[in-house]
Amino acid sequence: MENNFDYQFHTLESGLRLVTVPMEGTKTVTVMVLVGTGSKYETKDINGISHFLEHMMFKGTVKRPGYLDISRELESIGAQFNAFTSKEFTGYYAKASADKTDTVMDVIFDIYLNSKFDESAIQTERHVVVEEINMINDDPPRMVGNNFERLLYGDQPAGWSIAGEKETILGLKRDQFVNYFDTHYIAENTVVAVAGSIDPAVIKQKVSAYFEHIRAGKKFTKPAVIEQQTDPQLDIFHKKTDQTHFILGFRAYHMNDERRYPLSVLASILGGGMSSRLFDEVREKRGLAYYVSAGQQNYTDTGFIEIDAGVNNERAMEALEVIMEQVRIIKRDGVTPQELQQAKDKAIGRTALALEHSDFIAETCAESVLFKDEVLTPAQELDKIKKVTLTDILKVASEVFDSSKLNMAVVGPFKDPEPFKKLLKI
Repeated sequence: MENNFDYQFHTLESGLRLVTVPMEGTKTVTVMVLVGTGSKYETKDINGISHFLEHMMFKGTVKRPGYLDISRELESIGAQFNAFTSKEFTGYYAKASADKTDTVMDVIFDIYLNSKFDESAIQTERHVVVEEINMINDDPPRMVGNNFERLLYGDQPAGWSIAGEKETILGLKRDQFVNYFDTHYIAENTVVAVAGSIDPAVIKQKVSAYFEHIRAGKKFTKPAVIEQQTDPQLDIFHKKTDQTHFILGFRAYHMNDERRYPLSVLASILGGGMSSRLFDEVREKRGLAYYVSAGQQNYTDTGFIEIDAGVNNERAMEALEVIMEQVRIIKRDGVTPQELQQAKDKAIGRTALALEHSDFIAETCAESVLFKDEVLTPAQELDKIKKVTLTDILKVASEVFDSSKLNMAVVGPFKDPEPFKKLLKI
């Protein structure tokens, strides 16, 4: 697997970092720009600006004055393109056939360097963002995710919604966008990744030329996350729904903690797919849920393992009881050698499939460069997973599955917390 990963990593004079990954056997290219900012870098008065700004980046540049000039140019060559905002980074990318590499670079780099933020476009788009917030609030699985992180982190940037509150979005001014853009979208805070059927030397030369006059500045630091908890915490949002949605989670490890590897294997065995313990016990044996899964989230300074489920309203307590019992069993007994091997084989297989896609490779490389200032290849990640032992899993289970780290967010037709609280015991 490592043989196919002949990447080059450069830090240009400006401080901009570039990673190029030539891929054999593909006819596509992905151009991605990743910026080290997101909602964790915001203050309360501009909460949601990172995400709103991401919307604005497609609304026009000097060279491409309107949103149609951007979208038409990419769509006319059959490109897939999008952007995303998380709590700690924002990304822009386009994927197209390799013979359109120059067009893709020109558009993606243009929006990063030269977005205009027209007043009229801001006025229109703020209503689009509000509708996106409304959509999230009408979508219980997404809503419960926001509520869960608010429960974990409270009223600090880590606990705020990425999309922000409607009142804040309606009040943001153009000069706030320009200021945020000029101070966060800077050379030292940006990674460009280009993967696919490319010549790295040519890409480096072109990227250097494009970004010759990139914005400079000092990188912002985000406030340290404060975590305080002694007992299980519960958040219930009463909503008339046909299904109860909840996230049950435990505070865990940040992205630089090596214990996240055994925890990821544990999460895979517990709720990673149709052969996982939770899928078997909750859905297949009892018919309590349509979806039930487990996974972990790792930020630069915090992390958690979560179990997500959408369950039958009348049998929500039964579902919670079954899930809690599975957590206790893993904490007490760990996992079997067969489960461990299957989880490793699954990770190897999924990585092999993902490595066929230039967008996966571009994003994986860009993220590792952004946060670690080095390229951590998928093969290196797999090596860490392959080394996980049964003892490692038992150790992280005993550390993480603890009442003092337990949190639960619920969206559904409930008001009384007591029935839930009785079951939240390890």
